[in-house]
Amino acid sequence: MSVWFITGASRGFGLAIAREALARGESVVATARNPQTVLDALPDAGDRLLAVALDVTDADAARAAADTAIERFGRIDVLVNNAGRGLLGAVEEVSDEEVREVFDINVFGLLSVTRAVLPHMRARRSGLVINLSSVGGIVVWPGWGAYAATKFAVEALSEAMTHELAPLGIRAVAIEPGPFRTDFLAGSSLQLAQTEIEDYADSGGAARQWAVDNNNAQEGDPVKAAKVIVDLADAPELPERIQLGTTAFNGVAAKLAQTAADQQRWRDVSLSTDYDLAPTN
Repeated sequence: MSVWFITGASRGFGLAIAREALARGESVVATARNPQTVLDALPDAGDRLLAVALDVTDADAARAAADTAIERFGRIDVLVNNAGRGLLGAVEEVSDEEVREVFDINVFGLLSVTRAVLPHMRARRSGLVINLSSVGGIVVWPGWGAYAATKFAVEALSEAMTHELAPLGIRAVAIEPGPFRTDFLAGSSLQLAQTEIEDYADSGGAARQWAVDNNNAQEGDPVKAAKVIVDLADAPELPERIQLGTTAFNGVAAKLAQTAADQQRWRDVSLSTDYDLAPTN
C-alpha cells in the first residue's frame, strides 16, 4: 500500500487521481480548500481517505497538512502537485494582480507543498513527486501567455527535481495534459482577464471564445489520465515529462521539430558569438 498526498483533490484531475488510487487499495491524503467537498465526492472511501483543508499558498498550512498525513499514515510515498488555476488573456491585457494570483497558486503553491513534503521523503530516501504541468509548459498559444508562464516555471522546477532528488532515491516527473474534460475551462478554474483590447480580438479574443465553445467538450478523458498517472508509481523508469492526449503529444512534437529546424537554420549565427580561439603554435 502506498500513501498518496494530492493537492486540489476536490475536482478535476485531483479527484480522478484520488478515486483511482483508492480503487487500487492505496491510502490518500486529499487536500482542498474545503475538505468536505472531497468527502462528499468520495463517500465510500473509508479510513484510507484523509481529507485535509489546504490553501497551497499558505506555507504553514502546507507543513501542517504534511505533518497530519505523517501522523495518520506514517509516510508519504507519492506527492501529486495538482492544485492550480488558469488565466486567459493577451499578454498586454492581463494585469499584474491577475498574473501574480495565478503564479501564487501554480508556482509558489507548488513550491510550498513540495518543501513541506520532501523532508519526509528525504528521511526515508524514497518517494515520487508528480507535478501537473500542461502542454502549455512547452507550447504557447495566443491568450495563454501568463498561464503558460506558470507552467514553464513548473517544467523548470520539475526537471531540476528529477536531477536533485535522484541521488536521494526520490523520483520526479512532469505531466503535460492537453485539453481534458474537467472543469478547467469553467469560471471556477479559469479566470478571464478583465481588460479586453479590440486589437487582440483575433488572437486572445479567439482564445476566450474557444474556452467557451469547448468547456465540457474537451478531447481528453480524465479517468484514463488518472489511470496513467497512478500507474507511474510502479513504473521502473520515468521520463522527465510525459504528454497526455493527442493535442499535447502532437503539439509538443511540432514544437520540438520547429526548434530543431530553427537551430539548424540559425546554427552559424548562434556559434558565431563565442570568443575566437587563440591560435596555437
